[in-house]
Amino acid sequence: MAITGTPTEGRPAPEDLEAALEAHRRELTGYCYRMLGSGSEAEDAVQETFIRAWRKIDSFEGRSSLRSWLYRIAHNVCLDMVRSVQRRARPMELGPPGSADGDIGPTRGEKMWVRPVADERVVPDDGDPGDVAAARESIRLAFVTALQHLPPKQRSVLILREVLRWQASEVAELLDTSVASVNSALQRARATLEALPPTGVDPAPVDEAHADLLARYVDAFERYDISALVELLHEDAVMSMPPWELWLRGPDEIGRWHLGKGAGCEGSRVLPITANGVPGVASYKPADDGTLRPWSIQVVESRDGKITALNHFIYEDLFAEFGLPPALTPDGDPLPA
Repeated sequence: MAITGTPTEGRPAPEDLEAALEAHRRELTGYCYRMLGSGSEAEDAVQETFIRAWRKIDSFEGRSSLRSWLYRIAHNVCLDMVRSVQRRARPMELGPPGSADGDIGPTRGEKMWVRPVADERVVPDDGDPGDVAAARESIRLAFVTALQHLPPKQRSVLILREVLRWQASEVAELLDTSVASVNSALQRARATLEALPPTGVDPAPVDEAHADLLARYVDAFERYDISALVELLHEDAVMSMPPWELWLRGPDEIGRWHLGKGAGCEGSRVLPITANGVPGVASYKPADDGTLRPWSIQVVESRDGKITALNHFIYEDLFAEFGLPPALTPDGDPLPA
């Protein structure tokens, strides 16, 4: 896309604009993910942000930084997208737990659910370790789901002020409002989040114990030793499976599911991933042709040395978003596309 005009102070030269935009892709994707609750929608929002930036570069006069200017565009893109969809949620918000013996029920549309995102798309891979850890905490499923309860302006203010640590004056400039309005929106956002009913699935910070627990879960799952798997579950553990509304609570129900309606997962193999701030796995299920095919992105959460949540996302398209192979051999080796 051609850019006319001459560079002004603070505006990248036309030949440098693409690199300048790409330098902000990861942090903008993180902002859009927290706003929208979907990794794929966040990617689309950032792409639209860049398209608008190319088209409007002549209007960028350098009075603010390129970063702030891009955030303003990204914010407006997110507002356009938020207006067109309902609030995303997790199955645990929609009704009581089901039974392993009950009907799994119909699926719900993709826009119904908070969806996962690969850490590498939204979390910086360098910088202060504390900042990286904070970035991971701010994309945990429970937090992103809670954000969806906020009106778009309050959501944006809370993300910019408390996650990205912008000054109130910077947020006011981005939103074309006053500092007093920003502070008021932040107070209302905090009050709304504090008033949300507890879900019982809020995870603890990730530590080495989580990695060890995940390794034991992978071993039990791939051997399909459900007795061993159940031993790893917290007494209040939950399992969900979007796009289905059904969710289960408790080791007994989760174990009966794996031995009953979920028994087709026996023989699965997994690959490691990092999603929503925690190590997890992508599971490949046996197919009729002898290969293993994409089945579930699993975001595994834990607390007190036990697994508290097995968040299965049964969407084949997510595997490409995570850079995963399209199939595996029965031994778990990647097959080429």
